[in-house]
Order: sequence, then C-alpha cells, then structure tokens
Amino acid sequence: MELMTTGKSDHLVTADATAPAAPSIAVENAKQQASQAHSSAVITSSEVETLGSYLKAVWAKILAGQSGVLPVLLGMILIATIFQTQNDKFLSSGNLVNLLVQGAVFMLIGMGEVFILILGEIDLSLGFVAGIGATVATVLVQPSVGWSWPTAVIAALCVSGALGALQGFLITRLKLPSFVVTLSGLLGFQGLMIQLLGTGGTIPINSEVINNFANGTLTPMIGWVVTIAVLLGFSLFTLRRDGLRRASGLVAPPIGLSWLKIAAAILAGLVLMLISNANRGIVRFPINGMPWVIPIVFVVLCAWAVLLGKLRFGRYLYAIGGNAEAARRAGINLAKIRLMAFTLAAVTAGIGGIIYASRLRSISTSFDGGTIVLYVVATAVIGGTSLFGGRGHPLHAVLGGIVIAAIVNGMALLGLPAAVQLMATAVVLLAAITVDVVVRRRGETTR
Repeated sequence: MELMTTGKSDHLVTADATAPAAPSIAVENAKQQASQAHSSAVITSSEVETLGSYLKAVWAKILAGQSGVLPVLLGMILIATIFQTQNDKFLSSGNLVNLLVQGAVFMLIGMGEVFILILGEIDLSLGFVAGIGATVATVLVQPSVGWSWPTAVIAALCVSGALGALQGFLITRLKLPSFVVTLSGLLGFQGLMIQLLGTGGTIPINSEVINNFANGTLTPMIGWVVTIAVLLGFSLFTLRRDGLRRASGLVAPPIGLSWLKIAAAILAGLVLMLISNANRGIVRFPINGMPWVIPIVFVVLCAWAVLLGKLRFGRYLYAIGGNAEAARRAGINLAKIRLMAFTLAAVTAGIGGIIYASRLRSISTSFDGGTIVLYVVATAVIGGTSLFGGRGHPLHAVLGGIVIAAIVNGMALLGLPAAVQLMATAVVLLAAITVDVVVRRRGETTR
C-alpha cells in the first residue's frame, strides 16, 4: 500500500548492497513473534500505574481476542459445577486427588507435545515413545538385570530422547513432513515396544521407588514444608522481578497485581494441601498426604516454563513457530532448534510413560499409545496452545490435562459409558479449536 500511494516502501528490497532491508525486517519480525508468543498481560502502550487501569487494559485485550487461559479456567468451573450437581462426591478431597493423579500422564506427555505444536508441527508418536521409556525402565530394574532405579530411569529417558532425536533428524535434515515421520514412528515404536516386552506381554515393576512415583504419598509434614518453600520462592521471585523492572523503567504490572498473584498462589497451595492431607481411605486404612506425582509434574512444569520463557531456546522456538522464514533470515538455526524440540518432547513423554507404568505397577502390550497421543494433543489444545504454531506454554498442558481428567472422572462417577465420554471430550476439543481459530482471525484483522 505504501508503494502504491507514495512510491516508496520500507519493505522493498533494492539493489543497493549497502542497505539489506530484508534481513533487518526479518530480525524485527522474529523478535516481534517471540515477544508476543510468551508475553502474558503486558501492556506495551505505556506504563500502568494503578491496578484498576491495568485490569482495564487486560480487559481490552480479552475483548480483542487475547484471552489467554481464561476460556479453559471458565470451562473447568463449568465442568466442576455440572458434575458436582449430579454427584456430590465429585469435589470431595479423595476424588480431586485421584483426578490429579489420573491426569498426570496427559499433563506430562502434553507438555512434550507443546514443544512441537509451538513450531506448528505435530508428533503422533509420543504415546509409544512414552511406552518404550516405561518398558526400558521396567526391564532394567528386573532382578535378572539388576540396575538401580535412578540409572534405569535415566537410561529410559535417554532412549526416549534418542527416538525423538531420530525423528527430528529425519524432519529437519531430509525435509520430511512431521505428520508422516511421526505416524511412521507411532507404528514402528509400537512394534519395538512389543518386541521389548517379549511373549510374556506384561512385566511388573520390581522397584518400590518407581511404583511410588504415582502411588506414593508425602507425609503431611513434608507436604507442608515443600508447599511453603515453593510459595516463599514464588513470592520472592515475583516481587524481585517486578521490582527490578520498575526500577529499570521497564513496563511492569502494578504492585497491587504482584501481591494479588501471591495471594492467589497461597490460596491455591492451601487448598491443595487441605485436600491432599484429608483422609481418603477408611478408618482402618487411612490414606493422606500429597501424591508424589504432583511435585513431579510441578518440577517439569517449572523447568520447561523457564526454558521457554527465560532462555534463548524458548525465544527462538516461538519465533520459528510464528514466522519460520523471518526467523531464518534473523540468523536462527531452524534445524537445530527443531531437532532440540523433538528431543525434549520425547524425553518429556518418557517421563509420562514411567508415571503411567508406575500407576499400574507394570507395563504390558495392552498399552494404547495411539489413543494416549490423541488425548495428549487434545490436552495441549484445550489448555490454550495453538495448532497453528507460535503460541503455547507448558501450563496449557497441565490445565488441559485437568479438563480431560475431570471429564473422564466425572462421567465415570455418573456411570456413563465410554462412548459418551469420548463424545464429550470431542465437543470440548472442538470448542477449544474454535476459540483458537477465532483468536487467530481477530489477531490478523487487528494488525
């Protein structure tokens, strides 16, 4: 349009070798994609001084389609309300803890899938990558092999990462479509898993520690200590980060919002500890304490959140997902970042597979990695990760995993058949994709 009206354009590449416009434009585009993808509720027009004006600006962003995780949070409230009115045991402490444990596998593998979806790609093999990771760990702790549980787990994650790296190499170096490569991986890894399990079909886990990953609980005292330590660390980090930004003259949320975040975190931690420490068993066999799997999911969530939000790898990943060509012209090594993304996704899936086997205390050929990976993609998308690339966060997989687990758990309490559960999950997934498409279209029209 500038060229038509004025005869000049900043985007016109000239023959002047001293002014390479395209690379500079690419750099700016890549930076813009990276900053937009992982920024949350940051107002770029001017520094916000009061909580009220900040909230008004956030509301304006929501009306513009940048709703973040708000839709999934509202969906969780709606789902909880519906199931609680139909069965008053849904929000009981025992059922809520069981719901979190049930959804842990989807959360973990979903966090791996988020790496791939941010790139605008997809990985259909993560279900059976998780299965192979669980199989390797289970085989290595057998008495006939005699490995300790830490070395077995590390070896399993290395094998899972190697499978992801292999697929990443085929996709980045041979330029093969990720859909085809990972679909082949789904089929091939299923066969490899069956081969590793042998004719027996089922192998029990001979490690009490690994079995406790999903079945063990922390003592109430240790649970409180861990929770208080996490909340204290979060509070100090939030206040220090926002304080440094204000002192440096950068855009930062008002101090009231910082304290509001801390209060919300304390409330969430308090609720989690109260439901975890409530007796979920019977009088003769009491069960209480936070399940091990909750801190495990939390550690993975924090690690990947830092990786994507604070380190160069995360910025490059968002830039590639937002505009791969602009990222390439900015000097980002696309093949390297994509290879790392597929490797990290596979390692995360390996963690999820070990948790799956831990919950069953065994691994068998009945492991349905194909269905699991479909739920995993649904988990990430329902939580807010875009199928079009450039937008996503590990927290999205956690929220989506809670939604999936809530649907399955609630319908099981109502005695509804599996067919109805699958259809309900499909409706929720379609709603999430619809929101994603609407947000994307609004973003395009407002540019």
